[in-house]
Amino acid sequence: MTMTDSVPADMSPLQATADAPRLTSFLLESIEGALALVLRLEGPADLALRSYFRSHEKLGRRDRGVIAETAFDILRNRRRYSHFAEGLRGSLTRRLMVLSLSARFGEQMLAAFDLPPESLLAVRRLLDTDPLSLSQAVRLSLPDWLHAELLDQLTRQGEVDPVDALEKLGQVLLGPASFDLRVNLIKTDRKALMSALSAQGLAAEALAEPATAVRLVGKPAIERLDIFEKGWFEVQDAGSQRLVEFAEPRRGQTVVDFCAGAGGKTLAMAAAMRSTGQIFACDTSGARLQRLKPRLSRSGASNVQPFGIDTENDPKLKRLAARADLVLVDAPCSGTGTLRRNPELKWRMQPTSVDELSVVQGSILRAAAKLVKPGGALVYATCSLLERENEAVAAAFGQAHPEFGDPVFLRLRPEISHTDGFFAARWVRAARRVV
Repeated sequence: MTMTDSVPADMSPLQATADAPRLTSFLLESIEGALALVLRLEGPADLALRSYFRSHEKLGRRDRGVIAETAFDILRNRRRYSHFAEGLRGSLTRRLMVLSLSARFGEQMLAAFDLPPESLLAVRRLLDTDPLSLSQAVRLSLPDWLHAELLDQLTRQGEVDPVDALEKLGQVLLGPASFDLRVNLIKTDRKALMSALSAQGLAAEALAEPATAVRLVGKPAIERLDIFEKGWFEVQDAGSQRLVEFAEPRRGQTVVDFCAGAGGKTLAMAAAMRSTGQIFACDTSGARLQRLKPRLSRSGASNVQPFGIDTENDPKLKRLAARADLVLVDAPCSGTGTLRRNPELKWRMQPTSVDELSVVQGSILRAAAKLVKPGGALVYATCSLLERENEAVAAAFGQAHPEFGDPVFLRLRPEISHTDGFFAARWVRAARRVV
């Protein structure tokens, strides 16, 4: 599943909660208008915001940042804010906006709203309430079904205190995502990239793992940097980079990225392979593959071939049957591991949707396995926290395909790895037929 950073590139987010915005009537109207669009939950929040900004060109960069941060804060904390919103007047959108701004910047925000006394009391209840007095699902702003499923998983996984474990996970999911870059080893190295970023006045740190990851402070407009145009880096979560490392692409191999999307992991594998061998970037969406093209051009990789398919069972895939040294299946999933950057997903997703996805995931994995040659590797991955999409899918595949042997696993939880949440299973197909 492809992920983007939570704040669109044409916005300048607030640098600190102390940096309170000046709430003009124009800005308040703009926040409310953008929220009305985002809260329809008809698609990704960042795309809804981009659409709103395209139709409201008079908004400055700072105003766009205020609007974006408010929208994402409400999506992350929607259930908690809704709990207190009953005491306010006006549309739900406006009530949530009042609560979000007050929670982040304090009572100084209230002067801009001309609230009646009972509404002021409702806001102060939010500010003064001990979070532990709320139920955990409300406090962590999780739908009941997702809270129950995560708690059950943590219990079965043997956590000493599953409630506390969920608290730590949930609190991290309420925060903003990190802003990570992947150094493009085809063009440069991490030391040179760090120096170039510093020369641009950008604060960054080199992460301990993986060795390609750099974490920026804040969310600067990196698309304007000359080193971005030169292809020195790509925006990619460190967890996604660790997944590529786990897949172990090697120089000279034939690799299939079965669900390539816009190509983040494709490009990471191309760089790891130093542009040798061949990578087939498969996807059922021509639009997603189109977004790969400018990124591929910047990267300098010459070993990537976009490969459009109709379904996972497209007859065109027969030409790749049993040819691949490595097949990566980054399957479509619930995205629950990315709730920091895609918080709308927890309100759009339903338990039945996860069941439907697990069926699709199994079908894609079975089709992709046909492309792995004897001795080759198959990697199944999601950015989900849910066992139904992860261990359960991997176990069903393993039982039906003994020729792939026992898998090794990668599990990244945001509160432990400080990345997005990821799951991956890696099998090696037997060199000889298993009977």
